[in-house]
Amino acid sequence: MSDQKHIQLADESLAKQSTTLNLGPTHPATHGVFQNILEIDGEKVLSAVPTIGYIHRAFEKIAERRPYYQITPLTDRLNYCSAPINNMGWHLTIEKLLGIKTPKRVDYLRVLIMELARIADHLICNSVVAVDTGALTGFTYVFQWRELIYEIYEEVCGSRLTTNIGRVGGFERNFSEVAFQKVQKFLDTFPKVMKEFETLLTRNRIFMERCIGAGPINAERALNYSFTGPNLRAAGVDYDVRVAQPYCSYEDFDFKVPVGTTGDVYDRYLVRNAEIWESYSIVQQAMNKLAQLEKEDPSQKEVFYAKEADKFHLPPKEDVYTKMEALIFHFKMIMGEIDVLPGEIYNAVEGANGEVGYYLISDGGRTPYRLHFRRPCFIYYQAYPEIIKDGLLSDAVITLSSLNVIAGELDA
Repeated sequence: MSDQKHIQLADESLAKQSTTLNLGPTHPATHGVFQNILEIDGEKVLSAVPTIGYIHRAFEKIAERRPYYQITPLTDRLNYCSAPINNMGWHLTIEKLLGIKTPKRVDYLRVLIMELARIADHLICNSVVAVDTGALTGFTYVFQWRELIYEIYEEVCGSRLTTNIGRVGGFERNFSEVAFQKVQKFLDTFPKVMKEFETLLTRNRIFMERCIGAGPINAERALNYSFTGPNLRAAGVDYDVRVAQPYCSYEDFDFKVPVGTTGDVYDRYLVRNAEIWESYSIVQQAMNKLAQLEKEDPSQKEVFYAKEADKFHLPPKEDVYTKMEALIFHFKMIMGEIDVLPGEIYNAVEGANGEVGYYLISDGGRTPYRLHFRRPCFIYYQAYPEIIKDGLLSDAVITLSSLNVIAGELDA
């Protein structure tokens, strides 16, 4: 065989050679503890095999051994970027099982907190997409206003990240005047900041060229994978649990559901930005509706939970110290001795990154017989190999960020 033939065969074997690359589980670009084994040809992704379970904590099985009101802290640790929505979703599930109807003021307070959580979550997601394209400034800037939202949480419940906020039937305590002042401060200052964030990125030529066409998924494939939330709406499907199956009096609010067309990274960014503005409007409306309720009936100012849910609320501390009945009830609740009606239900809320659902089977005892969390991230991550196939390695990173896959929710 001639030397020329040897050279030609060597060139062909080199041309067909691919490389196996571990993206994660500890790579900072994954924004969480999960692994992707990528097969790449140069910079082109040929295939991907995702691996999950690095922080699996068996929440569902833990929940099946806990009294109902003690499961709320487990839901915090699903999507911890918007924990209050998970909390409210769980409380609504128990209320649905028990047939508890919450007062309007409780509904409006819940909407206020959930929409602030949605804003905080979307700020994290979109600013992280910017970081992964090389733009750090927006991330460090908007986080100051995310902190304002966390200060509101802290004033309401004493916690910031894993909030354990609210109780079955409402909240553990009434909102203070300071909490409302902090909400108003956020409403007054946030629009200018958000406009600057959009000015920095939305029509930025470098950002657009990095995001447009990266990690697309069409409506049909998104539906086949059971996508929900911003990732489904970015693909062109107009579906939002708040509209399709209203809860917490969402039917009283006027808001639009932003929808994209291509389902790529840029569309997901645009949809989340538009949702931030809609959530901002909903928070404003909630503040106005609360003020209107109090104006029509001053006694409404003291309403923060449904009286039907008394058995899930600890008695006042002064009563525990001075009244035997209150002490006995306090003991029963802390020790998890409150029975719940038997039944089988599914309840869902519109989480910041998709439909967060709770499938609950109760046998009438003090703990769930079975409980399953519907985690949107678990569904998105299954589609990840298909979405990044034939794209660039750099696109695989921003695609993962734009899907808003949260490791705590993915593994549960």
